[in-house]
Amino acid sequence: MAAKKKILKVLFLAAEADPFVKIGGLGDVAGSLPPVLRTSSMLRETNDGEIEYELDLRLVLPYHGEIHKQNFPIISVLKFRIPRNGDSIISEGLTLLHEGLTVHFIKDLLIPLDSPVYSGDELADGEKYVYFSMAALQFIQALNWRPDIIHANDWHTALAVYALKHKKWKNNFFLNTSTLIGVHNLPYYGPHVGSFLSDFDLPPGTGSALPIWAQDIPLALGLSSADHIVTVSPSYAEEMQTPEFGAGLDQFLRSRTKDITGILNGIDMDKWDPNKDTNLVKQYNSESLDDRVLNKIRLQGEIGFNSSERIPLIGMVTRLDHQKGVDLVPEALRQINEMLKFEDRKWQFILLGTGDPKLESEVRQFESEFQDRVKVVLQYNAALSHRIFSGADMLLIPSRYEPCGLTQMIAMRYGCIPIGRATGGLNDTIQDYTETEDSTGFLFSEAKPEYLAKTIATALHVFGDRNRWYAMQNRAMNMDFSWIKSARLYMQLYLDLHYRRFSERNNI
Repeated sequence: MAAKKKILKVLFLAAEADPFVKIGGLGDVAGSLPPVLRTSSMLRETNDGEIEYELDLRLVLPYHGEIHKQNFPIISVLKFRIPRNGDSIISEGLTLLHEGLTVHFIKDLLIPLDSPVYSGDELADGEKYVYFSMAALQFIQALNWRPDIIHANDWHTALAVYALKHKKWKNNFFLNTSTLIGVHNLPYYGPHVGSFLSDFDLPPGTGSALPIWAQDIPLALGLSSADHIVTVSPSYAEEMQTPEFGAGLDQFLRSRTKDITGILNGIDMDKWDPNKDTNLVKQYNSESLDDRVLNKIRLQGEIGFNSSERIPLIGMVTRLDHQKGVDLVPEALRQINEMLKFEDRKWQFILLGTGDPKLESEVRQFESEFQDRVKVVLQYNAALSHRIFSGADMLLIPSRYEPCGLTQMIAMRYGCIPIGRATGGLNDTIQDYTETEDSTGFLFSEAKPEYLAKTIATALHVFGDRNRWYAMQNRAMNMDFSWIKSARLYMQLYLDLHYRRFSERNNI
């Protein structure tokens, strides 16, 4: 007997999503996960027999100026009112069908077309995203599209989840809606928005288990209200419940530990494919690693290094930020010469990125000390990042914490062996070097230069054994970091939340 078919409706809220607008990692996730989820289905055994669930997922974004400039074929759907301070704001909902995915946009003067996605002005950003969270709920009601799941992401949309916990929004329309809040980087929990909450007749989170300072912080309010919390790796799901990584919310998060799940992010395996990448001098795959060397030789020449297959080339592609452990690198590379034999000291290092001016100055100073073998490129350069992934032998990722990280997955896809700290998603995706058949990279435990230096020295030693190095590259390149695996876990989570709400409603 064929399984019955049912549709599960999911509203996916985010501040950014590639290809419409992308500033950081959230743009990658919100641009990559929804299209894969849209085509997902899952069988579920029930008392009524087997049911096949298919997703009807819709993505909702603010209509930023960056989106407006790109001239997507977006059409106006309707205008709707959002109650505010005893009056109302008239806003406009827009729609685009993009490669089969329905994408909605909210347009209003509170989302100025001449303002960046994140202005850095806490007052302006706070007002914009409180409004957007409320507008997304009002818009979906105006469309009369009733979601089974609302999946909000980070602080920018967390208040949509919080609003559903209060009588103003918890009406019959959302009676059977479950909520999920995605956390991509806990310390970015948003500004104090107490005055804007009252504009929309929402109370602060007084009387909750949240610490006093967090009772008008968007992400904290979302975490206190969501039916479930999901973050971007299993290790980070555990880490953010500790004082070291909990950003002051660890005690509260431990009170919700049974409602926290970690699901690894994925990468677009077609976009990041060295066998198709037009940025490369020579395309290759795990069966043609000898061709990869041509990319290394060209990269060495491009940045002014001596070109040699035998000289280990170490890369780093990162935002220059304390979190990323950039400050550990100069001292670690200074130390390795004390650890290595003379013949092993001919390493080269290229860093690509921009960020903290103080860190930029430090790495520039380091470059001046080792002009023949250190190159620092302080810019955003996507094409060069591809050439580093395809040409460098190893990639440094010494993050103090890393909720998931995509760089290590991309590096492995290109046969560039990662050297990372054993934290968050780095710990979940890199198989640490051993004498076994499973290693795909190198991990170190403490965020200190001496630990990083020792691990780099180990990697340089292994690099000298070409057979062992090729085997590690081959394993790394054949790791499956596609969104398909992650999408199935999200689908399972959506169904679990849906059935939990069904059981609550029917006292099962």
